[in-house]
Amino acid sequence: MNPSPDSMAVMDTYDTSTPKSQPDGGDYLLLSDAELLSKCEMDTYRAPGPGGQKRNKTDSAIRLRLKGMGLMVIATESRSQHVNRAKALRRMRQAIALELRRPIDPDSYDPSPMLTGCMDRGGKLKLGRKDQRYPSAVREILDVITGCQMRLSDAGRLLGITTANLSGFISKDIKLRAKVNQLRKEAGVKPLH
Repeated sequence: MNPSPDSMAVMDTYDTSTPKSQPDGGDYLLLSDAELLSKCEMDTYRAPGPGGQKRNKTDSAIRLRLKGMGLMVIATESRSQHVNRAKALRRMRQAIALELRRPIDPDSYDPSPMLTGCMDRGGKLKLGRKDQRYPSAVREILDVITGCQMRLSDAGRLLGITTANLSGFISKDIKLRAKVNQLRKEAGVKPLH
């Protein structure tokens, strides 16, 4: 899918025409912004729409494509190319978390230290979307849910949290909930509400 810049001006998500697996152990989410940017192809273009004269005269919109992974994000909201690049990088991290799976073995899985560090003293997952660990936590949670054939109770047990806590965490993020429901539908399981 390669839409024209005009048709992508309002897109704030990403192209995921084919889900990818990343079994090689490499983790794009651990890269610095500069390192992640080096793994992407970046295009700049003029974004149509409101924003004053500067927006119509400069190539401030950013399109990033993660090389070889089929993920693409754009950012057009700001008249500043620098601000749009930062937004596109955040969106790329979100796309990686939601779309690139790493297979896990439920029999030998242990939560990562990063994920256990996101839990409070009562064993509840407490993590806001602005936390820099959020994309990595989302990715690990999705990997575990996928490894448990979309059974949240099994995934919660492996993660060391209750099913209610896991379900609540998923429900607070519209895109995460949509991804879980997409995966559940593909597996023939009822969607979450």
